[in-house]
Amino acid sequence: MRHNKGLALVTGASSGIGAVYAARLAAQGYDLLLVARRKDRLEELARALEKQHAICAEAFAADLAKDEGLRSVEDRIAAAENLTMLINNAGFGIRGLFQDSDRERQDEMHRLHIIATMRLTHAALKGMLARGRGTIVNVSSVAAFSQSPWNTTYSATKAWMNSFTEALAVELETCRAPIRVQALCPGFTYTEFHDVMGVDRKIVPASWWMSAEAVVDASLRGLARGKLIVIPGWRYRVYVALLAFMPRFVQRFLTVAFARRVRKRLATWTKPSQDIANPT
Repeated sequence: MRHNKGLALVTGASSGIGAVYAARLAAQGYDLLLVARRKDRLEELARALEKQHAICAEAFAADLAKDEGLRSVEDRIAAAENLTMLINNAGFGIRGLFQDSDRERQDEMHRLHIIATMRLTHAALKGMLARGRGTIVNVSSVAAFSQSPWNTTYSATKAWMNSFTEALAVELETCRAPIRVQALCPGFTYTEFHDVMGVDRKIVPASWWMSAEAVVDASLRGLARGKLIVIPGWRYRVYVALLAFMPRFVQRFLTVAFARRVRKRLATWTKPSQDIANPT
């Protein structure tokens, strides 16, 4: 029997968390609209998922940090008559002190994490509301709950994503709109994200790393249970719970103390890449 789940749009779908979302949703019977910059990877993934799950998958190459790329995806959403899920996953990280970072890259990060998330959500909601169903997942980060050196604007943009998602949920509930929303907040995840940045995984204990599959499965379980904020991994849930009860000045003291301990290691990292597709 032909599935009727509709179309799922996944940004940053060429690898990591985005690619896992694509595979999981295809297995559930969704058709796919896969968005990222690397068209060759998207096409390879689309072909594999079509063959494996008998769904339709479209590779749509676009740079969401650029106006023309973002407009092209908005237009594609407007033309989609059966879009029922949007996964705002595309993003990247910038390592280093804020004052030493490249201003253009900082601008691109804000455009991708904030502007693209806002505009694609706005574009998708109109059709979802008209059809009476829909799901939107914004892939944020556990970094949204705290601040740390060398991670200034990443944490700030992810905090915006959480706030935006929560505010949208309140608005939709007020209007009794049948749309599910979620902010997914993973911690350290095995993807290309940290590899391309040149981050030494040994800095973080192995027990704190999670697979992209475990992260996405936690998101999908959360959707089934109606959870607005999903934090994969019990360690990260405990960490965020402790932060909620910890005074800000204590958080800052502990953060600075820890950062000073690892500063020498951080100084040995390679320069950050300009091409990171999937956030953690």
